Amino acid sequence: MKNNNPKGIILILLGMLVFSVQDSIMKYIYSFVSLYEVYLIRTLVSFIIILLFLKITKKPIVFRTQYPILTFCRVVLFFFGFSSFYISLTVLPLVTATALFFVTPFLITIFAKFFLKEQIGPRRWLAVIIGFIGVYVILNPNFDNFDYMSLTPILCALCYSLSMIIIKITSEKDSVYTQTFTFYIGAIIISVIFYFTFGDGQYNTIDHPASQFIFRAWFTNLENSILLMIITGCTASVAFLLLFSAYRIASPAVVSPFEYSILIWSSLSGWFFFNEIPDLKTIIGIILIVCGGIYIFIREKAQDQSIATEKPLR
Repeated sequence: MKNNNPKGIILILLGMLVFSVQDSIMKYIYSFVSLYEVYLIRTLVSFIIILLFLKITKKPIVFRTQYPILTFCRVVLFFFGFSSFYISLTVLPLVTATALFFVTPFLITIFAKFFLKEQIGPRRWLAVIIGFIGVYVILNPNFDNFDYMSLTPILCALCYSLSMIIIKITSEKDSVYTQTFTFYIGAIIISVIFYFTFGDGQYNTIDHPASQFIFRAWFTNLENSILLMIITGCTASVAFLLLFSAYRIASPAVVSPFEYSILIWSSLSGWFFFNEIPDLKTIIGIILIVCGGIYIFIREKAQDQSIATEKPLR
């Protein structure tokens, strides 16, 4: 029964802290590893940890999905969505990339209207507009000299939002662990395909940090990176278990706004490790995004809906 809200809030706060650690490591290592090299190691480690957790807790392990086509689409969306987020860390401050990802509740609201035929009132549409104004304030685009890689967190949010709409459907028959395992297996397969396609670094010809992160040769700096890559897998699985536990024991409408605490952790981490201090327009944009997102959570609770609040955003 979902009635332990204080404990759920603590678990969410801890989960967001752990996620910020993972993101900080990704930002630190992008200059000397390949993105999908990290993705492969991270996913393998997470897969093993979650599998051991289920074995120890004697929970059923089911790999087979009841929705193969939708699951394939979800895996691809999720894989390339978070690839986009990690790429964004090469060009954006940590807190900026994180804040832009939080357009997710606005996109989920839009997609739920058109794909799930959910009823969205004018006040939630206003919250969506406010959120996108926040995005514009943060990006402050000068289209004559704009790095379009800055849009990658929004691409991540777009892919993630679509995958959440799919999960809304597949959750009727597939457990959360089945959906997690299908992603892990899919991510491992895609990463291995990428290794044989461009893992030798032959396409690493463009002098841009994002391009180098994607196409750098694999396993050329293992002595400095293997431990950090393993830690990203550990943090990803621990954060997942913390968030899943929070949503299991507490009301999603209560705990979901506390996912925004990652903006605090990311700000502190960005300042401490990367000397990143957000300027005034970034702070204003973050406030607009957070206010719009929290208002959507409040309205969903009032309307007894669970579009953007039912699942963790990370």
